[in-house]
Amino acid sequence: MNSSLSIFRKVAVAEGISYLLLLFVAMPLKYFANMPLYVKYTGWAHGLLFVLYAATLVLAWQEQKWKFGKTVLIFVASLLPFAPFIVDRKLKDERPENASNKL
Repeated sequence: MNSSLSIFRKVAVAEGISYLLLLFVAMPLKYFANMPLYVKYTGWAHGLLFVLYAATLVLAWQEQKWKFGKTVLIFVASLLPFAPFIVDRKLKDERPENASNKL
């Protein structure tokens, strides 16, 4: 069975990819090629993944017993392009016994 940390990491990468697609593919298509449907569907997918990111973050926070500040920092990372990939790399080797020492 997957831990909530493993699930969170997968959702974080998917959310990061959807954010980059929205910013660097869908938005230029909307404004430079007059193709607004790409923003509609990519934005919808990104919104769903963002909600999943927040929900799985709460689950990982509870399971891993992270400090509140670390959890807030990880949440803020979801708002910045490329930051979810940095978070994923930092959490890659994290184990429950040393969860408070990373990131």
